[in-house]
Amino acid sequence: MAQYFINRPVFAWVIALVIMLAGILAIQELPVSQYPSVAPPTVTIQATYPGASAKTVEDSVTQVIEQQLTGIDYLRYFSSNSSDGRMSITLTFEPEADPDTAQVQTQNKIQAAISRLPQAVQTMGVRVTKTSSNFLLVVSLYSSDGTLNQTDIGDLAVTQFRDPISRLNGVGDIQLFGNQYAMTIWLDPDKLLSYSMTPLDVRNALESQNTNVTAGQLGGLPARQNQQMNATVTAQSLLKSEDDFRRVVLRVNPDGSQVRLSDVAKIERGSETYDVLVRYKRMPAIGMGIMLASGANALETSKLVKSKVEELSQYLPDGVKVVYPRDTTPFIELSIKSVVQTLVEAIVLVFLVMLLFLQNIRATLIPTIAVPVVLLGTFAVLYAFGFSINVLSMFAMVLAIGLLVDDAIVVVENVERLIEEEHLTPIEATRKSMKQISGALVGITVVLSTVFIPMAFFSGSAGAIYRQFSITIVAAMVLSVFVAMILSPSLCATLLKPRDKDKKPNKFSEGFNRFFNKGRDQYEKLTTYILRRVARFVVIYGLLLSGLAFIFNQLPTSFIPNEDQGLMYLLVSTPPGATAERTLETAVEVEDYFFEEYGDLVEHMFTVVGYSYSGMAQNAGMGFIGLKDWKYRTEENQSIFAINDKSMKDLASIKDASVYTFYPPPIRELGNSSGFSFQLVDRVGHGHEALMAAKNNLLKKAASDSRLVGVRANGLEDVPQFNIDIDHEKAAALGLSLDDINSTLQIAWGSSYVNDYIDRGRIKRVYLQSGFDSRMSPEDLDKWYVRNNQGEMVSFKSFATTEWVNGSPKLERFNGDSSLNILGQPAEGVSSGEAMNALEEMVAELPDGYGIEWYGMSYEEKQTGSQANKLYL
Repeated sequence: MAQYFINRPVFAWVIALVIMLAGILAIQELPVSQYPSVAPPTVTIQATYPGASAKTVEDSVTQVIEQQLTGIDYLRYFSSNSSDGRMSITLTFEPEADPDTAQVQTQNKIQAAISRLPQAVQTMGVRVTKTSSNFLLVVSLYSSDGTLNQTDIGDLAVTQFRDPISRLNGVGDIQLFGNQYAMTIWLDPDKLLSYSMTPLDVRNALESQNTNVTAGQLGGLPARQNQQMNATVTAQSLLKSEDDFRRVVLRVNPDGSQVRLSDVAKIERGSETYDVLVRYKRMPAIGMGIMLASGANALETSKLVKSKVEELSQYLPDGVKVVYPRDTTPFIELSIKSVVQTLVEAIVLVFLVMLLFLQNIRATLIPTIAVPVVLLGTFAVLYAFGFSINVLSMFAMVLAIGLLVDDAIVVVENVERLIEEEHLTPIEATRKSMKQISGALVGITVVLSTVFIPMAFFSGSAGAIYRQFSITIVAAMVLSVFVAMILSPSLCATLLKPRDKDKKPNKFSEGFNRFFNKGRDQYEKLTTYILRRVARFVVIYGLLLSGLAFIFNQLPTSFIPNEDQGLMYLLVSTPPGATAERTLETAVEVEDYFFEEYGDLVEHMFTVVGYSYSGMAQNAGMGFIGLKDWKYRTEENQSIFAINDKSMKDLASIKDASVYTFYPPPIRELGNSSGFSFQLVDRVGHGHEALMAAKNNLLKKAASDSRLVGVRANGLEDVPQFNIDIDHEKAAALGLSLDDINSTLQIAWGSSYVNDYIDRGRIKRVYLQSGFDSRMSPEDLDKWYVRNNQGEMVSFKSFATTEWVNGSPKLERFNGDSSLNILGQPAEGVSSGEAMNALEEMVAELPDGYGIEWYGMSYEEKQTGSQANKLYL
């Protein structure tokens, strides 16, 4: 093959140009990401049960759906969270699973459970989405001049931003921190009693009078002959304003007087819920957490979202600003830029080294020309395999540069040797050279390829990482020998010339040659010395291998090292039962700390009260702390790691609250925090109290182990709960319906979604609930009455008793078993692998029936560890 192209150099150049052109076109189409798509596909099931406790949600919703999650292809594991009024189940699949198929199969499975769910859950709907478990970015709107409150801003976000963004390619779901407007009916129990009415009467009136009526047509077909008119008939429609709701008739008395909704309730356009308080740099705000769809490209999706946000921002009122308090893309772009810079530096360095040794610019140009041809051709191969431009594939190219020029250097050096020693012309020397070395070039490429190819067949997330690295470096080496057989001989035949014997090398070259020759002589002497003492050096070699094995086993292990991504997470937890007001006070104290201590380094400070990764509760809070660009943080104490360590120590002094700061994991899709994460699973049904005792025992052991730091339960502590016990016998004797009792409780102390209304052309929800003055203390239960079958109003105290109990605001399950999520980090100098082994030992010491299940990045590390040793075989 080489002989053919030596005689046809133009054809060789055409092939090289085609390879380069294919690579250039591939670069424009290849997706860009930080890492290969290593996160397994996930599907999330979400449901809402207004007013229900976490235990009620778990028993009546979560377990009903979990029991249907059987026979789904490639399902790896699933976990669930049940909190007050909400439920979420996350199914994690094997990497080879198709996200769309997984979503469809999950949707089909839960259809069998829909009819068994409470009617309120069916009304609110069950959502199935194919999303990652973490935020790609958070889009925040805030009022810079303070003229708008959180509900005003939330309505802007929902009506103008949420739907257009959710329809973008790559967006899996949007978590809204805030709410749009809703029509809220605040019931007054005293006024209801004065009219002998119940919340159920109000609900029934709203359902009948706030509805669309399909009245048909005048002159509709079939029609009589000679009908001359056809018109659509409109009648009652959805209500549109607060005044419309005030005029709703609840009852007409015998004397003709009417009881209207305004007589028993306060009507206002408020917020759908009041569960969360959101602040950005101490100002009212909302946030939209953008979740990436499984398998989507992060950078492309981020660009689409930002472009759409910029397009929609022109319609915002004055004073409303858009920021991105959590954005992973700048770090990804910086990572890729750094690797590209390293690649360019490597090319320049290789050129200088070749020039130093070859000492001939013509000879140096030949392997240098091969570099862009091979690299661009490798991009074309990446495109053909469906890979992306990422840190690992670019790193493989950096490593491959030294290997890919070797083939061209071998060709050039052998041609030069023949020209000098046998006095052949460049074309004759090239022909003879390729006959001598073609087999060797192919052979060394095959040998090197066999080293890297096995990586491509690893399974799981480890396989996704190794596969792109392996294919990239093998493709570069194969293209290298291809170019060395086609283009390099043609260049040698046309560019090389016999050396001018009269021309003396420059002083630098003479000095380098003398130094190099001296080193070569010393090496020859050392080799001769070793060969005369083979047995001794075989023993030394064996000792070196033993030492290498010992050191290898002592080295810390981890999946992927942590990096300074310019972002910190914040978790706030106040005592069980604390109100949102108390939690907000703590959050403000944390905000003040960061602005005072690191004001010149903090770019964003986004705080949420009422929601955290631990769950939804008034005593929970979270935040995103975005630091300024890395060029402004050049000192060691300005790194994310130093700031995190110091802030953890300083914030520990806050009274009556627990505050944690941590940084994100290297791979966003595999969890919310760095370190390790696992589920402590109750496999035999010991019960919630026993599981909590086992958790406390484990945390106590972990706190005293020097290998672990920050080990904590990623949940909420049990809180006081007010239990209402209905005496069914008394209720029946009093002529009461249990359905009426339950409906009254749900509407009065919970929140009931009734139907919809029209607000400025957009459908929004109507909620029914008691005013806050009627549900603040246990005694307020006595204000509520139920009408019996005789038309008499009966107080709750006549048939119900109350007591205080402890219960969890968040219940977790893993693969259908009760569990608790626990997070932590290895101590300084300790690998994550060692920390994980320590925890497995501690869990083994717990009473029988408890197990440990790794998930997220820790699961991947366990899987990777079992395969990594195969690389050395």
